[in-house]
Amino acid sequence: MAISDISLTAGMRNNLVSLQGTVDLLNRTQERLATGKRVNSPLDNATNYFVAKSHMDRASDLSVRKDGMGEAIQTVKAANAGIAGITDLIASAKGIAQSALSAATTERATLATQFDAIRSQIDTLAGDSGYKGTNLLSATAAERTLEVKFNEDGLNKLTITGSDATTSGLGVSATVGSWAEVSNVTVSIGKLDTALTNLRTQAKTLSSNLNIITTRDSFTQGMINVLSEGATKLTAADTNEEGANMLMLQVRQSLGTTALSLSAQAAQSVLRLF
Repeated sequence: MAISDISLTAGMRNNLVSLQGTVDLLNRTQERLATGKRVNSPLDNATNYFVAKSHMDRASDLSVRKDGMGEAIQTVKAANAGIAGITDLIASAKGIAQSALSAATTERATLATQFDAIRSQIDTLAGDSGYKGTNLLSATAAERTLEVKFNEDGLNKLTITGSDATTSGLGVSATVGSWAEVSNVTVSIGKLDTALTNLRTQAKTLSSNLNIITTRDSFTQGMINVLSEGATKLTAADTNEEGANMLMLQVRQSLGTTALSLSAQAAQSVLRLF
């Protein structure tokens, strides 16, 4: 309908425009109360809107990195658990070897069989210490490299290189001649001691890397909170103020409707002339 199709008096037109403005303000206030934000689009405040969006985009990117750090932490923990298990197995193997030092030849052969059985379990345990396709104790070099990215563009990162924790990597060889000679037992004990030293060194390295990742994970969560808080401060509405605005606008709307009705009554008075 064209505006010129219906003619309104000046008073009615002014009251109508005022009432329309009040309705627009009511709609805006209702949106702010519903969303909890005073800036819902670039039309409300372009600067605050885009700065807040930038903060939230960065927070989202960091959240993805935080998920990656969480997975890296689990990978390192899996390797640490593997080292703990392998250490216990080596300790058991060493106990058997030490018993063999004072045993008869026949008994040493039996103990050698037990030793080799434990040795095979070391390889099994090392192979089972992976997490999500990465095994920091694997015999395969490609499987024991872990890259952890810390910031949104991935430039800040930590590369963790594990070490072969199988019997081959640790240098724990099978028993020689079923330990027919006591000297062979002594050689096995020496290799076990070297393996334990290597495992302890590896555990310290993993523990240090785990501490770095955990620290960065906590820092990243803090940054996400800071960015989210900053975005909220730029866009959040004061619900108390908006609630008061709503009450006042409802009163204005009621008064505007009454004023428009009175203007219409003035126009209707013309009918009394007939």
